Amino acid sequence: MKRAERLHALSEMLRRSGARGVSAERLAREFEVSVRTVKRDLDALNRSGAAVWSRPGPGGGYGLAAGASLPPVSLSAAQAVAIMAAASAAPDAPYSDLAAAGIQKIMDVLDPRTRARADELARRVWVDAPTSASRAIRSALEEAMAEQRVIRIRYTSRDGVTTTRDIEPVLFASTNGQWYLVGWCRLRDAMRWFAVSRIERASVTRTACGGHTIHEVGKPPANARPVHGRGG
Repeated sequence: MKRAERLHALSEMLRRSGARGVSAERLAREFEVSVRTVKRDLDALNRSGAAVWSRPGPGGGYGLAAGASLPPVSLSAAQAVAIMAAASAAPDAPYSDLAAAGIQKIMDVLDPRTRARADELARRVWVDAPTSASRAIRSALEEAMAEQRVIRIRYTSRDGVTTTRDIEPVLFASTNGQWYLVGWCRLRDAMRWFAVSRIERASVTRTACGGHTIHEVGKPPANARPVHGRGG
């Protein structure tokens, strides 16, 4: 059994054990590995975000919080590097820091041979990392979008005019290598595109957005698509 498959089976066995938990010795017998290997696997599950709990002492063991499980991770080295390259090439993309953390979780649960091959292949892929917007600004934009709250920005236009605006975020868009916040501008009472690189300050307000939708942005370019990971 490959390590990724074992990690998934291990997480499911922990989940089925419920509040009783299961000992490392029993897990080792079940998967025909050493107790030391089981504990390494449990540590990998924990690092990947699975809610693994432990109870020391006689009758103790390990378990998984109710409702938590880890889907099987079975990537080739090339697939893992493709994900790393995509995230590295877009440091200004929304939620890029979370993407990097997610990639590390994936790497942690790959079997050692695949992980080593991915590490070697990754050294053969170089990307240009342009200067990105400040982490504080990107965090504010991401929070406002996720929570659908009005964000107040200090923005300097291409013509050099600086204004402070309250924006209802609708979507993030990337075109010609530039990321934009697209939203309803309360100053102009219209939908506007704001280059993230031109946002000098950003703070999330407590005001909820008014319900503007992506359909109000207009018709997207023919080659535009959402990043939901599905083709078509």
